[in-house]
Amino acid sequence: MAKNKEELNKKPSEYKAEQITVLEGLDPVRKRPGMYIGSTGPEGLHHLIWEVVDNSIDEAMAGYCKNIVVRMLPENRIEVEDDGRGIPVDIHKQTKKSALETVLTVLHAGGKFGGSGYKVSGGLHGVGVSVVNALSVYVKASVKREGKLWVQEYKRGKPLAKVKPVGRADGTGTTILFDADPEIFPKIEFSREYVLNHLRQQAYLTKGVKITVIDAALSYSFYFEGGIASYVKHLNNTKDAKHENIFYIEKEADGLGVEAAFQYTDDYKESVFTFANNIHTIEGGTHLLGFKSALTRTLNNYARKQGYLKEKDENLSGDDVREGLTAVISIKIREPQFEGQTKSKLGNTEARGAVESVVGEYLAIFLEEHPKDAEAIISKCVLTARARQAARAARDTILRKGVLEGLTLPGKLADCSSKDAMQSELFIVEGDSAGGSAKQGRNREFQAILPLKGKILNVERARIDKMLANNEVKSIIIALGTSIGEQFDISGLRYGRIVIMTDADVDGSHIRTLLLTLFYRYFKELIEKGHIYIAKPPLYQIKKGKEIHYVFSDAEKEKVVKDMMQKKAEKAQEKEKAAKTAETPVLENGAEGSVEIGETLPGGINIQRYKGLGEMNPGQLWETTLDPQNRVMKQVTIGEASEADKIFDILMGAEVAPRKHFIHTQAKSVKNLDI
Repeated sequence: MAKNKEELNKKPSEYKAEQITVLEGLDPVRKRPGMYIGSTGPEGLHHLIWEVVDNSIDEAMAGYCKNIVVRMLPENRIEVEDDGRGIPVDIHKQTKKSALETVLTVLHAGGKFGGSGYKVSGGLHGVGVSVVNALSVYVKASVKREGKLWVQEYKRGKPLAKVKPVGRADGTGTTILFDADPEIFPKIEFSREYVLNHLRQQAYLTKGVKITVIDAALSYSFYFEGGIASYVKHLNNTKDAKHENIFYIEKEADGLGVEAAFQYTDDYKESVFTFANNIHTIEGGTHLLGFKSALTRTLNNYARKQGYLKEKDENLSGDDVREGLTAVISIKIREPQFEGQTKSKLGNTEARGAVESVVGEYLAIFLEEHPKDAEAIISKCVLTARARQAARAARDTILRKGVLEGLTLPGKLADCSSKDAMQSELFIVEGDSAGGSAKQGRNREFQAILPLKGKILNVERARIDKMLANNEVKSIIIALGTSIGEQFDISGLRYGRIVIMTDADVDGSHIRTLLLTLFYRYFKELIEKGHIYIAKPPLYQIKKGKEIHYVFSDAEKEKVVKDMMQKKAEKAQEKEKAAKTAETPVLENGAEGSVEIGETLPGGINIQRYKGLGEMNPGQLWETTLDPQNRVMKQVTIGEASEADKIFDILMGAEVAPRKHFIHTQAKSVKNLDI
């Protein structure tokens, strides 16, 4: 039975110990942290902040919290404060402990499980702040409630004393201070930019709530009355919008809160972000399906009604109506069902119907009330449909031609003999010279080499037909085996690792960026599933006699040279000592100072700076960059998808002004720039 808006948003009348439901203990968390926070790398580390903030967001969604402050303190300490009701401190009937201690020390204990604490809530399967406590060396929980300040401290999840009042306090709220545990996290270093991006997103999704981040002397505040409509405007601030008014609707349907906003730009791609209870559902789900269905159906109906589509014309496809679309869909749901431990996809069937009905109804009204916006939207979609049909024909012709002529694989591809895709590697190499060395130096059993001639097409603003007319891009597409566009199928992938291998100079960086743009825009699933890597060839070879070192940075170079000179000095001292005993003169040959590129230093230390892969012979290239035992590679990942999208648009898009601004603001952070 459908609940009305008032009932869904009705504030729970009580928030005491009896609203806390206990499901299981906390011990498993430290044994298998990855099960609860995804990983013990940077993402898992930052997830500790998200879990604490999620509790405050839950209070905000329930209507009790207006301000959230995140403090990034010295020594990587984090403190999160809110002005919500404060976690209850009275005795819990089941645990016989304070409700605060129960929430902090028992897994799956919180107001979101019993149904009476929160109507809707986020958090990673409700594990919440107890997991943060378990994975921290030290936690201090402070609660302002009932006119008193209540405090409890913990060490690695264990309380140091009982909850007790330490003084009087005005107002209500909760403050959690934590130190992440170095026994769990190999590297504890919080990124200000990562924190700001995530919390800005949360502020967009929870309109009317002010979120402040304080880092040293810097303070950032986010507050958006416009909600996700403001989010869409932010996402499009470097793009050329096709219509003025942003479509926005917030409505209740079938007991769900539905919020949706979108605007079209002149891009060739779509940027759609979905959320359920403020959790970013990266893989979409039923709410996304409902939105897509409503968008396609409603725009087709309007286009037919207004005569943009004639009787003989085909309907606009889903791809046609989503090209250039920037959209955000956010739902609030009582019992979310997520697929996978990290909640990447929503599974509730009722979400599809609710989103489809709300968006369909109010989009039809929007189009009628904003005829100029409607004309711009439909005209873009119709133009896209025509261009897509032409591109499809060109693509099919090119791909079919390749197969018929026996050119399924590019002629310049030196393939590997292994047919096991997950064991095979494709190195995309800059230049014929480096490609020749790589072909001779590789392990032919599992390593394939595809040399590129020059810089590939910038695909940021290119349709598939133009891409396929570019021989280098076409070679990559055919070599991958997945096809592209509507026919993309990751099951056809021929290599488990696709490695970008370019020179360590400006041109190499540009080619690497062009390739990453291609993969992000047209093969995003390959990045998401961990198939794309960047090879890191050495910058220097340091040689003394038969002793050879390959190093990857100036700092490493200086250290190796210093160690070599130290060894030489020690040997010289030994010789001098022996010579004095034998009364034989010894010639000194040593020096200290800065190391110049390409110079042979005193003591016979030779340093060679590699500016290009082609400067290495096949043996050196194998030893430094191809050999799995010695090589250094970086896996390409996507952190915040919206920020990644924005950066690619700035760097590779048509607008010059945002790119100039980016260069001006980032120039000081660039080190060792080759010109």
